[in-house]
Amino acid sequence: MTERVRIERIATGGDGVGRLTEGRVVFVPRTAPGDVIDLGHIKRHKGFARAEIGGIVEPSPQRVAPKCQHYDADSCGGCALQHMTYEAQLAAKATFVNDAFARIAKLPVPPVEVVPNPRPFGWRTRLSVTVDIVSGDVGLHPIGLPDEVFDLVSCPISTEGLQRLWTALNARRDLWPGRCERLTIREDRAGGLHVVAHETDEWLRAADVAEAMLAAGVTATLWAQPTNGTAVVAAGPSSSGATFFEQVDPAMGDVVRAYALSLLGDVTGLRVWDLYAGIGETSAALAAAGADVESVEADALAVDESNRRGPATVRRYTSRVEDILDRLGAPALVIANPPRSGLGPVVTDALAARGARRIVYVSCDPATLARDVARLVPGYHVESVKAFDSFPQTAHVETVVSLGAGAA
Repeated sequence: MTERVRIERIATGGDGVGRLTEGRVVFVPRTAPGDVIDLGHIKRHKGFARAEIGGIVEPSPQRVAPKCQHYDADSCGGCALQHMTYEAQLAAKATFVNDAFARIAKLPVPPVEVVPNPRPFGWRTRLSVTVDIVSGDVGLHPIGLPDEVFDLVSCPISTEGLQRLWTALNARRDLWPGRCERLTIREDRAGGLHVVAHETDEWLRAADVAEAMLAAGVTATLWAQPTNGTAVVAAGPSSSGATFFEQVDPAMGDVVRAYALSLLGDVTGLRVWDLYAGIGETSAALAAAGADVESVEADALAVDESNRRGPATVRRYTSRVEDILDRLGAPALVIANPPRSGLGPVVTDALAARGARRIVYVSCDPATLARDVARLVPGYHVESVKAFDSFPQTAHVETVVSLGAGAA
């Protein structure tokens, strides 16, 4: 007998949430609040179930036709919310943040504002594609199937430049390095285009690829990156690098950074830690505002880029954050922008012990953010929480939290 449910809300991760007739919660991808659906392929687990859409009986007013040809046809796992209106996506992401604080940190916060992205499509500047050596398909993974690959034609959340690069590159697969299983394409801040062939000692036909793409109107730098080695230019214009981490939407990254810096207040003459500093844009802004900056970043290439861009007054450390905090001077202020895994207990313990008057925490994962904030309380209290839609159409959200020393 077919099981029919109404979707009540969107869970963190992007799945719709409904209830089976037996009362068990069921998670269903590609659904919107208000959808009435028949379920297919129900898998029951202890305390919950997962299912697929068997058929849409009554579509939600929040449902729209996805712009990407791969979203439904290939169940692309790159986006999770493209079937929802943009307003509904923002509302869902606000819920992700509020739920994480209530459930994990046990700290209710006022309803979170999510700052919209002016570019719901065409914002992504970096894309990694997988080569299926057996089938020959090159592209992304279907949702929930990391071992499968579908052939990628286009990706509308990517920038125009990135899509032009992919079209030109994809047309000359015959010139790619043999048995290369992963490539990353990227557009840098200056509009320069890059292709990185991973686990590749040399790209013998790279010059031919560059020439073919140039004939198609696309200029790009091609890189070969050996396993556990540094990428080197194989063809195309020289470049300072394409493998260090940079925000996938640099324009929105600038908005988030400016807001995070504003929360620190006047930094003149104060020692400020910039943790997980990347290529040093935050450090540079702090130094320009008169701060005494100590910057920590584990990626040596990113630190090299930071040194190249300056300023020289920043003291930069190439290290994991947890390995160096006891060597830094006592901070008045801290700004941290860790990877999705968060700060971790070693770092939160060290921050609590060093007693900065304010910590501004920039996070791309509400769950690890809430976990870390809970570890910093009661030595700190939450002053503000604001979210930014740095990743439209996906279930990811960027959040900035200001923590003040002492109890509220």
